[in-house]
Amino acid sequence: MEDCYAALRWLYAAAGELGVDPGRIAVVGESAGGGLAASLAQLVRDRAEIPLRAQLLIYPMLDDRTAAETDPNPCTGEFVWTRESNHFGWASLLGHENGGERIAAYASPARADDVGGLAPAFIAVGSLDLFLDEGVRYAYRLMRAGVPVELHVQPGAVHGYMSLDVEAGRRLRRDAVDALRAAFAG
Repeated sequence: MEDCYAALRWLYAAAGELGVDPGRIAVVGESAGGGLAASLAQLVRDRAEIPLRAQLLIYPMLDDRTAAETDPNPCTGEFVWTRESNHFGWASLLGHENGGERIAAYASPARADDVGGLAPAFIAVGSLDLFLDEGVRYAYRLMRAGVPVELHVQPGAVHGYMSLDVEAGRRLRRDAVDALRAAFAG
């Protein structure tokens, strides 16, 4: 997370020489990168050094507790990114079993006590994706905290569908670009 923050701080500081508008910066990520982007948005809010215009979270991996669920959603997690993959991914990141009480700050963005004051969010997830429930729950928490959220749930889509050459993937790519344009125009 500190590497992500250092890169963002560098971009902000060097914006002029890079031709970047420092008032039009967003974080974007897919899957585990979506979780990093969500955590980075929280860290940016907490440090209050860089203005963040938006966060685009594409089927984000937000909650380590999903890997430890005893009653998982029976309609998700059977394709591409499975429960076994998720368990391994979170255990690798955390260095211990998933779902426990001890967890590093910003490691699992869904665990944040406060999600208020974050940059507006675009969240997209497929209805068959293991991350469906955690993405929808996170979007709901953001909305309840007054954060503007655009939530897209694509029927019948699996994890990683944006990279597929199918209509759902093409639509998500268009929607994500439109969300960035809207955020930067505002």
